[in-house]
Amino acid sequence: MKKTLSVLLSGMFLVASAEMASAADLLAVYRDAAAYDAQFAAARASLDAGREKLPQGRAGLLPNIGLSANTTWNDTDSTTRTNPARTISGQYNSNGWTANLTQPLFRWQNWASYRQGDLAVAVAEAQFAAATQDLMVRVAQAYFDVLLAQETLATAGAQKTAIAEQLAAAKRNFEVGTATITDTHEAQARYDLAVATEIAADSDLTVKRQALRVLMGKEPDTLKRLKSGTEIGRPQPDDMAKWAETAESGNLTVAQAQGALEIAGQEVSKQRGGHLPTLDLVASYGKSGTGYSPTLGTGVDTTTGTVGMQLAVPIFAGGAVSSKDREAVALREKALADLENARRLAALGARQAYLGVTSGLSQVKAYEAALASSQSALDSNKLGYEVGIRINIDVLNAQSQLYDTRQKLMKARLDTLVAQLKLKQAAGNLTDGDLAAINALLE
Repeated sequence: MKKTLSVLLSGMFLVASAEMASAADLLAVYRDAAAYDAQFAAARASLDAGREKLPQGRAGLLPNIGLSANTTWNDTDSTTRTNPARTISGQYNSNGWTANLTQPLFRWQNWASYRQGDLAVAVAEAQFAAATQDLMVRVAQAYFDVLLAQETLATAGAQKTAIAEQLAAAKRNFEVGTATITDTHEAQARYDLAVATEIAADSDLTVKRQALRVLMGKEPDTLKRLKSGTEIGRPQPDDMAKWAETAESGNLTVAQAQGALEIAGQEVSKQRGGHLPTLDLVASYGKSGTGYSPTLGTGVDTTTGTVGMQLAVPIFAGGAVSSKDREAVALREKALADLENARRLAALGARQAYLGVTSGLSQVKAYEAALASSQSALDSNKLGYEVGIRINIDVLNAQSQLYDTRQKLMKARLDTLVAQLKLKQAAGNLTDGDLAAINALLE
């Protein structure tokens, strides 16, 4: 039985090695997802839109130039109040054009809008950076979900094969009278359960692969697996308080909230500017003319150019300006509270991710020890069954424990790697290099 299991595992390793030669890795999947994922595409479009806030704000400081033109056909009848009355008729065309220029010299609201546009671009950049980090974590999670589902399916298949061997042995022993029918029934029940487990694992793998396909636009034939015996390092710095402190200032959600607070502050300044006068430089140049009318005996062409200063002083607007001022102040207080909340949540997220990494590392070590113990227990139970001091159910339980521990070990390793990414994400310093470092652990 042990020889058969070894052959089975060796065959699985050879097949896996052949598949890995052309398998996709984590970085390749990430590149595909960056080009295909609809959520990331929306974030990219949002960034492009956000960058337009700066030229929109700058426009309020630059001159406005307009051109207008008109043409009118005139048909007039004029009656004089004389004795006798006389009617004069005229038909002629009048036309003209005018170019106007307005250059703001002092408009406090426009300066505040310009600064808001600059801040809005920074917020858009932070939002896109956050979307990029989120994509990295989503890709890694989906990738590792597939790896775990593959491991679960392979484990279910190997366990079914091992139970089938135990079932065959129980039947042989019953035929020769060295075991009871109970052993056969127990092994048959475990085998039926293993078949159902394998079916469920195969279905789960299909679901996980489809989830990865939604991200990257295609379903890779194979994925590189985690190297056997992979050593996962502890977070650096290995101090939860420092990670929380870094997250409070570096987290991208905090950066967005900080930008929103500064924009709200400029909005207060902008609304208070509604009480201030405005001063503009205005200039115009135009030509107009009326066509010659034989009846009137005249036609006129006029050229006009003007340059001047225009001052506007707000006096009373029904209380709207003061109301908007109070509203802006309240919204600034809200933005301040949102910033504080973002800092607290970022620190909490960093602490949770740190504990996820450290507890994951502890679980990996515990499961590695448990795996060695489970293998020893299985070997002992098999030997005891052969010599008659163990019963069939003991071997079946030991087999189940071994495969369950192996699967939990794989899950603990993958979860720890994802927790590392989430820790960097919480601190706001997750980069492609961190993804490449995890990718180097695949083969």
